[in-house]
This record gives sequence, structure tokens and C-alpha cells, in this order.
Amino acid sequence: MIYATNYDIGERKRSSGINEDSLAVDVIEQGHRDGLVDRSEEVDGQPDDAHDGTDAEAESDETGAASEERSEPRNRSVATFVLADGAGGYEAGDVASYIATTTITTELQAVASRALRSNPAAFDVTLPDAVATDPPTPAEIQSALEAAITTAHREIVRYTNETGNRAYTTVVAGLCFGGRCYYAWVGDSRAYLLNEARETIELLTRDHGVVTELRDRGEIDDVAAHVHPRGNEITRALGGGADQDPDAATVAVDSNVVPLYAEDVLLVTSDGLIDAQTDAPELYDEYVESDRSEAAAQRVLDAVVTDEEIRECVLTAESLAAASEALVEMANDRGGKDNLSTLFLQDPALPTTPENRPLTRALATEPVEDRETVLLPEEGETP
Repeated sequence: MIYATNYDIGERKRSSGINEDSLAVDVIEQGHRDGLVDRSEEVDGQPDDAHDGTDAEAESDETGAASEERSEPRNRSVATFVLADGAGGYEAGDVASYIATTTITTELQAVASRALRSNPAAFDVTLPDAVATDPPTPAEIQSALEAAITTAHREIVRYTNETGNRAYTTVVAGLCFGGRCYYAWVGDSRAYLLNEARETIELLTRDHGVVTELRDRGEIDDVAAHVHPRGNEITRALGGGADQDPDAATVAVDSNVVPLYAEDVLLVTSDGLIDAQTDAPELYDEYVESDRSEAAAQRVLDAVVTDEEIRECVLTAESLAAASEALVEMANDRGGKDNLSTLFLQDPALPTTPENRPLTRALATEPVEDRETVLLPEEGETP
């Protein structure tokens, strides 16, 4: 598995700010004997979109033609990842993001280790039942992700109780195993899935933010959503004030799973990538006052970082590291309003992308604005 990370304080905060983003990735690469065996003629009862990196499709080259011989043994990988963006409107967003990434990474080690030990037949190894380890089920992995995020939420609340500092953070966390990415999130940090073979980009997460709700209700359009004045307001985050019980605090976690193929590139990013514009309020006013004219809409789209630009940048980069550098540069060129973190993952050992693979999600665009992230209090809660 290939991965690359990058994080930057952002151009606007470079002289007098701190980076409140935090990220962690843990990749376990496993090889044995001659590598993963070819089981292309076996029927294992899995659905069409399921695979564990063991079939002959992974021997195909980028044109889809089968290679005559393998140039090197194929390993298999288990990866966990966490990206958190501390809310800058509070005293300890950087601490909250640090607690989130370290806690969640630790909490996911058990399920990752279980995944690593499962399916020895992939390396042509036979183990008796008393020794073999069953792979974690999809439901168990999703539950582990949600439990890990809840544990991080409670640890941040415990910190606030001990220090009196209010601390909030967003989070996207996941586990890649067996040709699938299981992921969960809270807040407005994002996960995208790009595919080099189909040249596509898919937004895998849905922002927990005011602008998303306004757009869902039809009160604003996609262009206005990019630069809406309330683009910094999120409706869900980890952490809080000292008025919660750290042993019982809960947070609503969204989760999902997506199949992965050799050409898929997973991108996880804080909102500093698409929330880069420092003059977003002016652009919003201009767009609204022009009665949403095409010319004003184009000025907005030219100023912000769009999903299409992310797609073009990543798919034309020479490497994941180069793509990461290019995205940071792009965000800073557009204003660099906020901290920016990116995390890329790709597993070339997986089967190639099938021609009939459906898109997982429709593209979605999101807000950009020039203020610190603010968590909206629930009804009756003291802000």
C-alpha cells in the first residue's frame, strides 16, 4: 500500500497562528512465501464487488490485459487512518485533534490485528481452527470505528473537565482491509475517492454543517454554498465543555463502506482545502446582489477550490506525495485561510477496477468562508 501525508498551517495563519490539524496513519504490510496466491478459478461466494486482494485481477496491467508473469510477490495491507481538525474558535482545538488521532489509532489496533491474522489461505497457508483467526465482519469493523470515535470524544471531554478549556474537533477515521475502506466521520472534514482508470472523483462524506442543511432545504444553491457567510459553522464535533460526564458522553457518528480497487486513491482532508478563500463574504454578496448571474457565479468558481480541480490535480500528479504538495500549494494560492491536512492511500495490489463499477456517491460542493470554525450549540445548551 502506498500512502502520503502533508499538513500546513495555511498562508493566512503562517505569521501568527498555530496548526490545529492532526493526522495519523498506520499501515501494516504483510508478505509471505511467494506472495498472494492466484485463486481466480475458485468460487468463494462473495458478492461481485467483494475482494480481498487475492485474485488474478491484481495481475492485470493498467490496460486491463493480464500480465504473463508477476514481477514481484504481492503483499496485502491493513491500514488505519485518522484526520482531525481542531475547531479554532475555542481554546484547545489543537489538543482536541491530537487526542482524537492518538486515541482512535490506539483503539483500532485490535480490529486491525485481527484482520491481519485472518485468511491465511491467501498465502497458501492452512491453519487448524484452534489456531486460525476469523476475519472481522463488516458490522464489527463499523462498530469498532464508531466505538473508537466515541472513546476519543470522551477523552476530549475528560480533558475539558480537568483543565476547564473548551475543546472541539472534527474527525474522519477508517480502516482499509480486504478490498474495502470502512470509514466514519463527525464534522466537516472530508473523504474523497478518486479513480485513475475512470478519472472520477466521489465525495464519500457529508459535512455536518449549517451550509449543508441550507442547501438540502433548497435555501441556497451550490455556488452560494462555496462562499456562504455561515460556512464556518459546524453542527457536530467531538469534545465540548466541562459540563459533560466523560464516562457517559456520546456523539452521533456517521459511517459507511466503499469497495477499493487498484486504481482507487483515497483522499482524506481537513476543510482548509476547500475553505481557502479569504474574501468569501465579498464573493457571496456579489453573487447574491447580481441576482446569481452567470458571470458572478463564474467568479466564485474561479476563486475557490472545486472538486473538479482536486480531481485534475490528483490524477495528473506523478505521485501521491506530489499530489499532496500540489493541493497545499493550490489552497494557499487561493488564500490559505485555514490549516490544511491531506492524507492519501492507494493499494496497487488490489484487483483492477471493473468496467461496470457504479459511482458510490454523487459529487457535492461545500462551503468556504473566512472565519474560525464554530460549533453551533444544541437547543438549551450554553454556547
